Formats: sequence, C-alpha cells, structure tokens
Amino acid sequence: MDIDSIENGIVIDHITAGFGLAVIDHLDIDRSKNKIACIINASSKKYGKKDVVKIENVINVDMAALSLICPNATVSIIENGKLKSKTNLKLPEKVINVIKCKNPRCVTSVEINAPQVFHLTDEENREYRCEYCDDLIMFKREILA
Repeated sequence: MDIDSIENGIVIDHITAGFGLAVIDHLDIDRSKNKIACIINASSKKYGKKDVVKIENVINVDMAALSLICPNATVSIIENGKLKSKTNLKLPEKVINVIKCKNPRCVTSVEINAPQVFHLTDEENREYRCEYCDDLIMFKREILA
C-alpha cells in the first residue's frame, strides 16, 4: 500500500496500534477541509505494529492530548516536502482541559468555566492528580475532556 508524501503538514508516527482514529478524533481536525491519511496496523520494527497519521496543511495540534493518547509517538513537521522538525513525545507534567475530573464534588464539576488542570504524579502508571480536589486518575483515553 502506498500513501503519498505530503508537501506541508504533520506526520504522527509510532502511534500504538489501534489508536490512530482516536488521535484524529482528539486533535479536533476538520475532516471536511483537511486531507488526512490514517494507516492502521502497519509493520513496525520497534513495536511490531503501529498506526501512522498524516495531516496535510496542519501543523499546530494539541500536543498534550496527543502525548496522553500515545506517549511513544513521534511528530514530524513537514514544510516544502522536507522534514523541518521531529519531536519524540512523552507524558506531559501538566495538562489543562485534556482530562476531565470525575469527582462530582470537584469545583470543575460545578463551575463550567473552571479549567480542568491535572499534574502527573506517577509516570509508570500514567496517574494524574486534579489540581482542585486532589482526586487521582489513572489515564485512559476514554476520560479525555
């Protein structure tokens, strides 16, 4: 299978197999206006299988959400058909309005304008603490705001 290279845009590689569509959903990209290629279960020497997402003419994406969904991914920025930069993702120390607190007594459950702020407390278990109520959340992609 051949997917053409892009002239300008972003390539997200080494996405955990099966999470490519979740990446597209959480990046909030207008699918009617942007060319998007999603390769699912591609062969990977490093991981066995992986997903790859290519988005033409889009460079600015929510790296915090992307890092939570697939912290082992790499993000390449392509300009004029050439690699401009390549970033290896890792779990963010602080995320704002990406994870939603599930505590019904948290101020974020009552105040709709209160930002959802979380701090990384345990990288190995992907555990985050709510800044307001101190509830701990082990991150799963289903709890994105």
